[in-house]
Amino acid sequence: MERSLQQEEIDALMGSARAHSRAGQPDPAVRVQPYNYSRAGQISSEQLKAISLLNDLFARNLTHNLSAWLRSECTVELVSAEQIPYNEFMLRVPELVFIGSVRLDPLGALSVLQMELAPIPSMIDSLLGGAGAPGEVRELTAIEETIVGQVVEVICRELSTAWQPVGLSFHFESRQMQTQLARLMPVTERTLCLSFELRLPEVSGLLNFAFPAVVSNTVLRRLTGEWKRQNRHSTDSAERMRARMMTVPVGAALQLPKVRVNMVDVESLEPGAILALPMAASVRPRWQVAGAPVFVAAPVRAGEHRGAHLLRLTERTER
Repeated sequence: MERSLQQEEIDALMGSARAHSRAGQPDPAVRVQPYNYSRAGQISSEQLKAISLLNDLFARNLTHNLSAWLRSECTVELVSAEQIPYNEFMLRVPELVFIGSVRLDPLGALSVLQMELAPIPSMIDSLLGGAGAPGEVRELTAIEETIVGQVVEVICRELSTAWQPVGLSFHFESRQMQTQLARLMPVTERTLCLSFELRLPEVSGLLNFAFPAVVSNTVLRRLTGEWKRQNRHSTDSAERMRARMMTVPVGAALQLPKVRVNMVDVESLEPGAILALPMAASVRPRWQVAGAPVFVAAPVRAGEHRGAHLLRLTERTER
């Protein structure tokens, strides 16, 4: 239960504060720190790390798929991840931009995709068989808008693949005008805003997403929980992996270092012949594991088996 202060207690607190103020000294029991209300509920460093890992996967997949689809070099990188009010997101939207509404299933919520127009002429030129030359930043025609819609569908498909661990899928619905932005979600709602840079050979632009609170809270909760579980079990997982690796068979060989011989010497070989190698007689064979030299060794007999007498670690192993 909440406890309400009595008038006497309030008067005592105010009197103490005034006394310290007159003395020119702060109350030692009171610690005053500046507080920025606009940063309330910001993403923690742990949550940001989990979000970055998830969206780095999306950026890499989109980089490969767009490059193959556009037949041109394309790079997508995560620039920032933050929680801001939706009205602040709307203020950042430039005048000429492609805005799309994206449905998130199974939540049925709407998010906003915003792509700057600078890279779009180059994309359209590549998709229509051109060299991907940049063009004028202007309003899109109906045909260009249809082509960009296909690009957005590719983006949503890669988002669905990357965000599969949190159980969300993305579906592009339609393009929205700037005047319709305020209808997609409450302007005061705190959104999860992700910003990516999309770079083509001669031009670049930003690709931004705004997710409503119901989505951002769900994603952050699941990601943080998964991240904590991974950190908590990382030591146990490493030990189990090490134990299993100990039972994996690996290739091993006891052999002399590689040398070069003349083909004419190889051609004249026959059973019983001795091939002199360009190598000193004091050179020892090496015991190699998976092709990597580990020990300098000597061939021996161990009961009914061949064996390797391990003499010392190779120089490469010691380093």
